[in-house]
Amino acid sequence: MELDPFLYNLHFQSSQVVPPDWNVDWDDAPLPFKIYRGLPKYPLSHEITLSLKEQEGSSLLDLDTLSCFLWYVFGWTQLSQTSLPKDGDSVETMQSFRRFAPSGGGLYPNELYLYLKTEELPHGIYHYDAAHHQLLLLREGDYDSYLNKALASHSDLSDCPAVAIISTMFWKNFFKYNNFSYRLQGLDAGVIIGQLQKLSSHFHFSPKVHFQFLDQALNHLLGLNDKEESIYAVVPLFVNKPAAIKEKMTSTAELLNKIPSIKTTYYQKSRKVIDCPDLQNMNQASMQESTNVFRYLNYKESHNDEASTKTMLPQVDKKMKDLSIICRNRYSPEMDFLSTGLNVNKLSSLFKETYDSFSSHGDFDIRKEERSPLFIYGCFYNVEGISDGAYRYDPRSHSLIKLKEGDFRYTLQSAMSLHNLNLYQVPLCLHIAGDRNFYTGELGCRGYRIQHMEAGALLQHLLLAASSLGMNGHPLLGFDVNICDQIYDLKRTKETVLIQIPVGFFRPKSCLVGHIHS
Repeated sequence: MELDPFLYNLHFQSSQVVPPDWNVDWDDAPLPFKIYRGLPKYPLSHEITLSLKEQEGSSLLDLDTLSCFLWYVFGWTQLSQTSLPKDGDSVETMQSFRRFAPSGGGLYPNELYLYLKTEELPHGIYHYDAAHHQLLLLREGDYDSYLNKALASHSDLSDCPAVAIISTMFWKNFFKYNNFSYRLQGLDAGVIIGQLQKLSSHFHFSPKVHFQFLDQALNHLLGLNDKEESIYAVVPLFVNKPAAIKEKMTSTAELLNKIPSIKTTYYQKSRKVIDCPDLQNMNQASMQESTNVFRYLNYKESHNDEASTKTMLPQVDKKMKDLSIICRNRYSPEMDFLSTGLNVNKLSSLFKETYDSFSSHGDFDIRKEERSPLFIYGCFYNVEGISDGAYRYDPRSHSLIKLKEGDFRYTLQSAMSLHNLNLYQVPLCLHIAGDRNFYTGELGCRGYRIQHMEAGALLQHLLLAASSLGMNGHPLLGFDVNICDQIYDLKRTKETVLIQIPVGFFRPKSCLVGHIHS
């Protein structure tokens, strides 16, 4: 397998990575959650607060707080039944579980683990069982030193009460999307990171995102088979400012000998699981065997805006909002968008709220200034005070850089591979874009999934900002990247569109929804 051509095709010629005869066996689909068997169980409270106002948060990580935090970050929050017309007058009912964070196809390939040190639980490594809202103990003990070494952490974890560990189970969306699932898995993991960051701000935790770590050592700690599942991100949740430490260079082999292996069993429902060698090869090629190979991003500004037309957006006051309501109101409207214009103040608030809560600085990023190697572009139509056209948002000056004038709705609609959404009904079609080489020059194959996780985190902050303003966004990957790149002339700036998000007002969705814990 040649890795660079695989990544190129995955992004720019996505039809090339899925076999033309690929059939989805929905009757043998896996569960959207992992069910461990035979592990000690620690039920979490089902008394979940339905109000998350900013001033009410607490940094005390007791069991009730942990229960609320995990449910909002990764718990099952809705049971949805949607009626779809079939042949003649018959109707087919589709039932699905939903989380507050979206996932490609609603398949949720990621799992959430935690290293916890609280007075109410044995210290150790846990799996969050979202299906039953409980914690399952995988390995008991204190692993501060082990994790510090595996992360090459400059922050001492000994005073950190919780470390969130996000993994990806390959089969959970490979069964539908085949190799295209590799693109989705990084974005989905990033969306969870974005949700975790947003909830952390309410509970006054300080998350620090680690995209680089000794993969096999951490998979060993959790007892994961890296042919089936592998860790994508590690996020310590600090309460107090951590003490600085400096770890010596560590290798995977050194850590594997420090703790015994564990064996677990779990249920996933699928009777037939097909091998995914390309995903396994990408995962193996992305692994880091020594902290000596951890790298930083050599980011260079690619835009020269001196001669560009710049429109300053109005300054808007940030209003205190209930994060619980924002999460519950967020969904992907699809065909439910309304053809309604947008006030420029709403547009200003959308960008302001997105970037006020988004932190792009992972462990691969040594920049100090508040800017990201990702940018938000957009094609605007019927926005009061802004002429129709293609723009880039500049978070440093809170302004729009006009790139082209005109109505691009026909071009964007024709670029979609599945016309499940009418782009003529949305005032904003936004695009998150980044390095055209996916950071591979500095970070190797691992750069691709790091870039997509960072894009997923920014996406979730954008979606929640839209929800707080009475709008919603619908993330899309079913479009021709090359056509969107041409609109913004991204080849010249060595960037590419990573994900498309139509944003606008909407009518209530025609489905029966039950809010769990409501």
